[in-house]
Amino acid sequence: MNRGIDVTLADPHGRTTTTTTLVHAPSDTAGEWWRHAVIYQVYPRSFADASGDGIGDLPGVTSRLDHLARLGVDAIWLSPFYRSPQADAGYDVADYRAIDPLFGTLADFNELLERAHQRGMRIIVDLVPNHTSDEHEWFQAALAAGPGSPERERYMFREGKGEHGELPPNNWESIFGGPAWTRTTDPSGEPGQWYLHMFDTRQPDLNWEHPEVRAEFEDVLRFWLDRGVDGFRIDVAHGMVKAPGLPDWHGSVSMIDGSHDEAGSTGAGNSGPMFDQDGVHDIYRAWNKVLAEYDGDRALVAEAWVEPLSRLARYVRPDEMHQAFNFSFLSTTWDAAALRTVVTASLAANDNVGAPTTWVMSNHDTVRHASRLGLLEPNSRPNGIGHGDEQPDEELGLRRARAASLMMLGLPGSAYIYQGEELGLPEHTALDDDLRQDPAWWRTGHTERGRDGCRVPLPWKAGEPGFGFSPTGATWLPQPDSWSAYALDAQKGVPGSTYEMYREALRVRREFHLGSGSLAWVDGVGDEQAAVVFANRDVLVVTNLGDEPVVLPEGATVLLASGDLVTEDGRVSVPTDVAVWARLS
Repeated sequence: MNRGIDVTLADPHGRTTTTTTLVHAPSDTAGEWWRHAVIYQVYPRSFADASGDGIGDLPGVTSRLDHLARLGVDAIWLSPFYRSPQADAGYDVADYRAIDPLFGTLADFNELLERAHQRGMRIIVDLVPNHTSDEHEWFQAALAAGPGSPERERYMFREGKGEHGELPPNNWESIFGGPAWTRTTDPSGEPGQWYLHMFDTRQPDLNWEHPEVRAEFEDVLRFWLDRGVDGFRIDVAHGMVKAPGLPDWHGSVSMIDGSHDEAGSTGAGNSGPMFDQDGVHDIYRAWNKVLAEYDGDRALVAEAWVEPLSRLARYVRPDEMHQAFNFSFLSTTWDAAALRTVVTASLAANDNVGAPTTWVMSNHDTVRHASRLGLLEPNSRPNGIGHGDEQPDEELGLRRARAASLMMLGLPGSAYIYQGEELGLPEHTALDDDLRQDPAWWRTGHTERGRDGCRVPLPWKAGEPGFGFSPTGATWLPQPDSWSAYALDAQKGVPGSTYEMYREALRVRREFHLGSGSLAWVDGVGDEQAAVVFANRDVLVVTNLGDEPVVLPEGATVLLASGDLVTEDGRVSVPTDVAVWARLS
């Protein structure tokens, strides 16, 4: 019924209500898979372990491809599996063309890619271009060559301030806490130059003004494209280029939330002199041309913590990236008016540049949304949760997470699922602090617990050691005992389970072409301050965030709901913290 124009519905009293002005028209580029795909993030060390060492690996991913195919995803994004000392769980790359032995071999990757393609799923791999590992051959050569050498020009080496160079070159802070500079020691044993690392000390930033750096990464792109990968997720896509002169800056930057100035306000449009510089766009225009050399419609995905949305949209202009994660949506509070605002603004910003909007609720860097939504301030974003912190209401968090996910999957555009969210997994909020491995935990002096709680190995089988993650029962981080109820085999085939809800949502999404669909806000179905109600093609999506039930319009046939609905006198009501998809007839 809804073809991208206003919709007329009968309300419970026989009157009519019409949509507001159309927000987003249907896409006429359905052949470009990335515009409407559902993409599943695999964090390899925590997905499935085939070797038995307790760390997930590529053969483990291959062994679970049928799960992902049955779930109905279109593509898989693999977090880094490159050779690395694992100082930051693989986001410190020592060799961009080699598989780390922890995860397998290049032959294992080739098999994974082939079998995924056989099942109709594409593969996106992570690329980490802002920095390398300190064990990368380039950085080791730079340390050995000394100040003024061509080898050091590939990185951000600088002389220190102070009488003897004892002070960092500027006042920048690391994202992981502490100064963003580390001083080297010369072969003579004397203190030497400083190098920049916006993350951990073992992750030196590259100098993207250097032509060798640009040429190297274009070659890395071709290395993986030649093997058949379907795209790249670009880590810290708003990084790489720094402001000339590396000026002091008195703000701070955090993952997902972006920049904070001295007054504590956010969303200033530019995240300081180390991020979101105009020069990054020249890099992506060059990369876009590299991908265009290959058939199969390859894609670039930006992880860019950029505000406002109009500035983020610059990354997905027609000659640059194809998608950009929508962290504004992820971080929006559990409030109907706020969600309507961010959805409208997101679609408008991306429509202005002809790009799809890419929705996401959780990933490997943020507390799982099944836990965030169970906090006293729903969807607030603590930097990890542990002993002594506010503990989420697990039942309430899951109820809201199911509703939020169904709302997200009903939106037009592309959507990302983080491994385990299809099981309703909460954060591990009672992890022993002595077991934490996130460098942020150490660099902040144990003030931020970091991201380990969302990276705990998945539960596959309720009754087995390690919940079937590994043939030996080993897991690199311990799983909560309560996760037995979330295991795949405890939910598969169980009506109403979170897994079956996700599976049915992806099926209906495909059937009704919601990813390439339209969006029009619907007035008159519930209070717009308490409910998020929109029409996408023939489907009405209602999410009730208020205290009172929302009655569905007469003639709307329920397709799928995140929780139990109430039927009274022949009318269907949506309770608090429940979402429903209904067919318009």
